[in-house]
Amino acid sequence: MIPNILSIAGSDPSGGAGIQADIKAISANGGYAMAAITGLTVQNTRGVTRVSLTAPDLVRDQIAAIRADIHIDAVKIGMLGDAAIIKAVAEALTGVTAPIVLDPVMVAKGGDRLLEAAAMAALRDRLLPMAAVITPNLPEAADLLGQPEARDRAEMQAQAAALLSLGPKTVLLKGGHLSGGESPDLLLQAGDSAWLEGTRIASGNTHGTGCTLSSALATLIASGFDVEEAARRAKTYVTGAIAGANQLRVGTGHGPTHHFHALWHAPD
Repeated sequence: MIPNILSIAGSDPSGGAGIQADIKAISANGGYAMAAITGLTVQNTRGVTRVSLTAPDLVRDQIAAIRADIHIDAVKIGMLGDAAIIKAVAEALTGVTAPIVLDPVMVAKGGDRLLEAAAMAALRDRLLPMAAVITPNLPEAADLLGQPEARDRAEMQAQAAALLSLGPKTVLLKGGHLSGGESPDLLLQAGDSAWLEGTRIASGNTHGTGCTLSSALATLIASGFDVEEAARRAKTYVTGAIAGANQLRVGTGHGPTHHFHALWHAPD
């Protein structure tokens, strides 16, 4: 059976991140994608110039409409924007038994802030305890904890443990911001940890990698893989999407990954 995956996130009109990336990643990994839109952005590969958030009651009603009619096998949460939307999403998901993968989107690849600083407490208090997995990168983890950004594996281990204490069942702390040629991610669950190793790919086509990874992860968990195996497969998928992005010709800034790298092939 094809799993139904609900993405709750903002729209990226350039197609590389947000809802658009989520739909592609869910589809490429074998899921049926659904979407509740939390906001519209004006952006391209060079940056975000405007954000218009969806009214919280409309976000809540989108989710309610899906719950009233369609079985949900997993939920992915991305850009939320402010505390009112965070609270609306938490209320709308009350009673949902499907695993929730939370990607705490705070800043776009170009540096534009996508979550109000004042909303951080609501994210920590309302949504982190509901999550089966959270997938912060190092700057996001530092923001959530009010600490300096981790600089090495030991600091990643300490921050992942601190995040786990906030309530999620699993933390997937992404190490792509570390210096050096490696890009290790740390998967931490109660009493168990695993490093997901990876070699850094020299590429400017990394727009939407966080959205893509979390959506793939939600789909793979809903497909029956345990969290560690799903995380490893999601990382492999994103690595391939980055490596295959040179087949695309999209924009002049931070380009998108190639979500369908395993399905589409460049003509000879």
